[in-house]
Amino acid sequence: MTASRNSLARQFAEICLEAAVPVMAVYKTDFTPEQKADRSPVTEADRRAEAIILDRLREILPEIPVLAEESFEAGVRPEVGARFLLVDPVDGTKEFIKKNGEFTINIALIENGVPVAGCVYAPALERIFIGGEEALAGAAQPGSRLEQADLQPITVRVPPASGRTAVMSRSHADETTKQFAASQGVTETVSAGSSLKFCKVAEGLADLYPRFVPTMEWDTGAGHAVLAAAGGRVTNPDGTPFAYAKVKSGYKNGPFIAWGYTPD
Repeated sequence: MTASRNSLARQFAEICLEAAVPVMAVYKTDFTPEQKADRSPVTEADRRAEAIILDRLREILPEIPVLAEESFEAGVRPEVGARFLLVDPVDGTKEFIKKNGEFTINIALIENGVPVAGCVYAPALERIFIGGEEALAGAAQPGSRLEQADLQPITVRVPPASGRTAVMSRSHADETTKQFAASQGVTETVSAGSSLKFCKVAEGLADLYPRFVPTMEWDTGAGHAVLAAAGGRVTNPDGTPFAYAKVKSGYKNGPFIAWGYTPD
């Protein structure tokens, strides 16, 4: 692979912008959500967006296996090695159904257990985040071309002396999460849906994102890539690195903490 991490992240962004067109077409209708085997919701938007994403990824990275949420649910389980792709065509389906805009399209490249390039796109908010060697964010409309002039660098912030801000899941903030936040000197909390929680930390609007409710790797890979590029990190609760390619667990994540600025 000769493309730089920045170049790959931008290609992922172009794909997300294209996939957003059918997502928003469904979003604007009176759609009826369905229920998957694990009782999580799914809509026609998930399937239509994933089809586009998989087609485009085959064109640019044909040799790399892809773990995509809806394909995985349908039984497509490719063997992954040191390098693979993660795709969540609509992360935050509950937010999509509620029509609050806080859902995202996510693509990430994993190398040796670490997200190295990724894109998070919130089409209803027209806000895109990309992470490679650097992290950038800006405005972008569904179906548009990614314009460099519309992107600005983002970085994590040094926590203010008044206390840290934690971002928590709008749907899954349990008591353990709240207790951990308190133990870290959190004095303010903000809510967000989908992988936008990682992005809030990445752009300095919050200082940490604790998560003790289970997620899947495609839920976190792209947001993790953006946060890492912005100077943050993701760890297990004990401080060890949070890794990917958890084949034995079926690519299910355990608890993790997404951190903004941390002293070296």
